[in-house]
Amino acid sequence: MKKIKIGVLTLSDRAHKGIYEDISGKEIAKALDGYLLSEWESVYRVLPDEQKEIEKELIDMIDNQGCCLVVTTGGTGPALRDVTPEATEAVCEKMMPGFGELMREVSLKHVPTAILSRQTAGIRKNALIINLPGKPKAIKECLDAVFPAVPYCIDLIDGPYLKTNDEVIQCFRPKS
Repeated sequence: MKKIKIGVLTLSDRAHKGIYEDISGKEIAKALDGYLLSEWESVYRVLPDEQKEIEKELIDMIDNQGCCLVVTTGGTGPALRDVTPEATEAVCEKMMPGFGELMREVSLKHVPTAILSRQTAGIRKNALIINLPGKPKAIKECLDAVFPAVPYCIDLIDGPYLKTNDEVIQCFRPKS
């Protein structure tokens, strides 16, 4: 059986230049390892905060690499170079604003500046793109909040079946 491909995309000028280690991308992979029982492999990249480069990579991960899910980290704030949501919207056919709404709601319980975050999600072809914040602690909080809907969302867009570890995360699928 073919391994499921999931994109992990870190957007950070400093991590891209090697000024600091990409802890955020590793946090995403660690969380996915815990959530998923399905065999999966990461398509991992670190890019600078450049909208056209981000768009090109999202398209490649989905159209050419075959990722059914791409989880980004970074570039979701109000700073001038934060362009991840714009890149995501530019490559998606449908936006899924509920993901961002829930992530901000969860983050507001921990930090009042969560209202400054613009993370979102969208659908491109048979893949879901989710924009997470850049802080490792916030990544886990946000991913724990939204992941229960991810496998069913991927089912609905004709992506591969993601088998999850119920002891780690309770995902929802309607009884058929």
